[in-house]
This record gives sequence, structure tokens and C-alpha cells, in this order.
Amino acid sequence: MGQIAEATIEGFVGVYPVCSDCGQTHIVRDGETCWSLLTRTWTLKTICDTYVCDDCGSEAAPFWKLDKEFRLNRIVRLNDAVRQGHGEHVTVVVTAGLKNRGEEYLIKARRAVADFDQFNGENDPHGEHDFGAIILNGEKLFWKIDYFDLTLSAHSPDKANPDITHRVLTIMRASEY
Repeated sequence: MGQIAEATIEGFVGVYPVCSDCGQTHIVRDGETCWSLLTRTWTLKTICDTYVCDDCGSEAAPFWKLDKEFRLNRIVRLNDAVRQGHGEHVTVVVTAGLKNRGEEYLIKARRAVADFDQFNGENDPHGEHDFGAIILNGEKLFWKIDYFDLTLSAHSPDKANPDITHRVLTIMRASEY
């Protein structure tokens, strides 16, 4: 992704600074600490604006790099967990047509989504494990995962970060798509 403005990186998972002169990742910043009588430890008070590379000594602002593979692997792990009934900030939605099939059918559908592992380039073009099609009792069902902010009012700013992303798993009959 190249250089990312520092103001836009807050909350991004898999983003890290590298020295703009030598390309190394050993970037340090000075800070101020104060002693806490309550916790009996030093706590961070402020972080100074200057960056320094421990390798070459450069004081230039770093480039921010995005580790795409790390982010993708994290999204896959989070989505797989959602399908298997785990995770925070998750909602599972079933359509009316699926719900009308009865509780037993819903349980089977949910289990089939959890067990789905047939991801390939056709049904998972971005490699995020966020969509699938299954056959249950001769009927084709789709499932998908969408990413929202925690208020469910907009898309998530970073779907690799579970602390700021609410995932919605929707299971539906193919005819309802």
C-alpha cells in the first residue's frame, strides 16, 4: 500500500512504521512518563513528535507499511470464528424464507455454515471466507458476512480489527438473494 498518512492509521491492524531512509523497522520515539502512587508503576504521559531509526539514526518521519498477508489471515480467522459461533460484536441474521422452514432446519443450516470449508477462487475471490453456498435437503442456501462499525450505521473502517468491527452473518435461501 506504500505510505499511509499517520492520521489515518489509528486502529489499522497490520500497519507498521519503517525508516524512510534505510527501510528498517526499528523506529523509536521519546516519551514522558510519570510515577503513579496508585499503581506504583511508571505510566506513559506523552509521546514526543520525533521519530528516530535505531539502525541508521535518521530522524525523518517513517513510512507506514501495510502487511496485507497478515491482515488477510486475521480477517479469515475472525470470519471462520463467526461462522462457528464465536466472537464479539456479531449478529446472525436468517431471512424469513429460511425461518419459515422451522427450528430444526435452522439448526441444520447453521451447522452447515459452520462446517463449510470449500473456499476457492470462484466463491471466495478475495480470500476472506466471507461468502459461501451450501445445499441443504436439496435446497441451495447462501451465507455471507458483512462488516459494520460498532453502531451498525456505516461500514467498518478496518474489518481486520474486531474491536471496531461488528460482523453480520446472514443466512438465506438462494431464491431470496
